Amino acid sequence: MKALEGVLVVAMEQAVAAPLCTARLAEAGARVIKIERSDGDFARGYDTAAKGESSYFVWINQGKESVVLDFKKPGDAALLEAMIAKADVFIQNLAPGAMDRAGFGSDRLRKDYPGLVTCDISGYGDSEAMRGMKAYDLLVQAESGLVGISGGPGEMGRIGVSICDIAAGMNAHSAVLEALYRKARTGGGASLKVSLFDVAAELMTVPLVQSDFGAGAPTRQGLLHPSIAPYGAYRTGDGIETLISIQNEREWVCLCEQVLGRPEVATDPRFISNNARVANRDALDGNILAVVGRFTAGEFRAKLLAAGIAFGGLNSVEQLSTHAALRRRSVATSDGTRLEIPAPPVQWAGEGLQPGAGTPKVGAQTDAIRAEFGPAAQGEAGHG
Repeated sequence: MKALEGVLVVAMEQAVAAPLCTARLAEAGARVIKIERSDGDFARGYDTAAKGESSYFVWINQGKESVVLDFKKPGDAALLEAMIAKADVFIQNLAPGAMDRAGFGSDRLRKDYPGLVTCDISGYGDSEAMRGMKAYDLLVQAESGLVGISGGPGEMGRIGVSICDIAAGMNAHSAVLEALYRKARTGGGASLKVSLFDVAAELMTVPLVQSDFGAGAPTRQGLLHPSIAPYGAYRTGDGIETLISIQNEREWVCLCEQVLGRPEVATDPRFISNNARVANRDALDGNILAVVGRFTAGEFRAKLLAAGIAFGGLNSVEQLSTHAALRRRSVATSDGTRLEIPAPPVQWAGEGLQPGAGTPKVGAQTDAIRAEFGPAAQGEAGHG
């Protein structure tokens, strides 16, 4: 039995953040009813890379049911109300105020359904100053300062994936699970709010503390760590870069003695501590590269492995596809075409990885949902 079997989730969702949250709930056994406009979740149109369907949509919409509703129409509003009345969780990430104007705001729902867990995902939370701002991932990356510390010295850079959306969905998922756990013990629901900006701001905690209370925010360092050295990419004689990470003085001495063959570098006053190495990074890197440049990548990595020094290859996406550690999961498009994508990161010991049930076509379950939750069904329930 899956952990969330019997849990009903109604989701007024689009794009990435809310769908990722409900995808995790669906994988745990919850029934997720996805409410869409007649033209569908706009993430359906982001690309066609997943054998004709959107890679985003196929990733985070496996096994959901799709119903097309226009809650501005009385009949559809009544159907949505009937669904929420039976739901354990209601999640939405529409524009700020949209659900309140439609009569389905969390305050009203929690008053009428005390056992309901509501989760509102927004761009900037309840900030009045930002209320009119649309909040897509890259925009929040920029507003939060993430872009400002990403990239190289000469150019800012976007984080290469939708990190704010993804982190918001993960935070929403954990909060919903906490609320469901409390509901199981007390019977009471909860009103949860998650904003992309709050998530991004927490990701920025260390740079912000350094800016507010330290010597200043880190500058853009490319493939170098702003606070630890050596921690970055070093090119061997064959032109291949390898990232190494030194976390403590024992590892620093080991690197100098066993990998570089230069034990005197470890006790050089310029490199005697992490703070000293950061302050003298150019001289530090010069000493390392003078030796590393004589190795091939294979030789360098073999020495690092033998010495127990942390390292990683600077891989491409194509190299990820064949990586020895990559676990894959079989998922399906709405027409049943299967493809292999990265598996969810959490593994339950002793339980196999189930293939994805497929994405729903827009409104595929609309008729069935109307029959289940519509007036006729409610009338039959009332006679029971």
